[in-house]
Amino acid sequence: MADDALLFVLPERHPLLGAALSAVGGLECAESPAVLGWLHAHGLPASSERVRIVPAGAAVLVPEEAERLPVPLGEEETLRVEHACAPRSVTDMESELLSFRDTTQDWQSLVHRALTAGIPAPRMTAPPHAVPAAWGGRPSRVPGPVIRGRCSRTGRRGPAAAG
Repeated sequence: MADDALLFVLPERHPLLGAALSAVGGLECAESPAVLGWLHAHGLPASSERVRIVPAGAAVLVPEEAERLPVPLGEEETLRVEHACAPRSVTDMESELLSFRDTTQDWQSLVHRALTAGIPAPRMTAPPHAVPAAWGGRPSRVPGPVIRGRCSRTGRRGPAAAG
């Protein structure tokens, strides 16, 4: 076993990264005195959404201000962590973007997940009610939760492509 993953405490109001430790399933390291002590020191249960895990190769994604703990994993555990951290397909993300076209709630997190899934920033635009009046109160090419063009899975058009 080597340090095959990195546990970290996601800072407040930061887009979700990696996978929640609780979503990966039982990892042997999660019951170790080192991990239990680390969680206790941060006042967080292992089931907290803020306790995240990424494969060692994805450590560059972890925010600099996040508290980190390298952990060893077995081969099967490493595969589970990698699978849990893998981005969803682009078509799934496009569908989610389309469903968010009438809201601004948590759109920064959604945009981050879309970019991670491989949707290019120029395909996204902010919803009209999220664009400041100084910008004319209409969609612009700033990142936002609405997909431009057609969704490759559903064929639905985003508002920027309609008309």
